[in-house]
Amino acid sequence: MKPHDYRDLIAAYIDANYGLRDLVVYTEVSLGKTIIGKNRKLDLFVLRRSDQRAIALETKYQDVSGTTDEKIPYALQDLEALWIPGCLVYAGRGWSKGVRHTLEGSRRAVQCLPERSSLARTASTRELDHVLAAVFGLWDHVIPEERLFSKNPQLLLLPRGPRKAEPRPGPSEKKAAEGDS
Repeated sequence: MKPHDYRDLIAAYIDANYGLRDLVVYTEVSLGKTIIGKNRKLDLFVLRRSDQRAIALETKYQDVSGTTDEKIPYALQDLEALWIPGCLVYAGRGWSKGVRHTLEGSRRAVQCLPERSSLARTASTRELDHVLAAVFGLWDHVIPEERLFSKNPQLLLLPRGPRKAEPRPGPSEKKAAEGDS
């Protein structure tokens, strides 16, 4: 898989699963400078238009061993320097043991490999789903309702939202009601 193919797979996954939640995905977005002063170009920029919240995503796919390993510490450090949340999304079997350990231990990296045919949320997309939930407040998208704990199940039956207030009877209405009895 070529780097832009993986980037586009992640973009398609986010669009398919979060597009209805007002998230839009842009590719190859220029945004500020890198930590060494170069113009930064993000692989993906995910934006929620309604409140202008955003996250920058860098994508790395490595199926055979190679030089991409050497770029990971720099990429993680560069994401840390952004003015917005940023994350490195990675997949593949070609990572060295040391770099895989670095990626797995980093707060700024998530493993994600959606199935190209369905783009469905699965165990292999969970880490990216959790980051998107945290950044955009989409916890209902990742935490199942059946996991809700309540000591009193009747509390779950209460209507949602504020109750409609019923007006109190005025003095003249009270006398009329008493006269009817």
